[in-house]
Amino acid sequence: MKSTGLVRRVDELGRIVIPIELRRNLGIEQKDALEIFIEGEQIILKKYEPACLFCGTADEEEMVRYKSKNICKHCIDQLSNES
Repeated sequence: MKSTGLVRRVDELGRIVIPIELRRNLGIEQKDALEIFIEGEQIILKKYEPACLFCGTADEEEMVRYKSKNICKHCIDQLSNES
């Protein structure tokens, strides 16, 4: 893991500010969703980019959640036709 040397405090509502330099470098815009992961005692933030489990399509409107996985409608149709 790479250290940025930046330190931010948690405010009284539990929020932290992600510096604009980091947001720009990572392509995080206002209103973007972030996924939160825990690894040991670390909190990991990752830009949420839903994609189809099978083909990698990232069109949110075409996505269906099934057992916490994203599958696009095209792949669902293909799976249905294979049965």
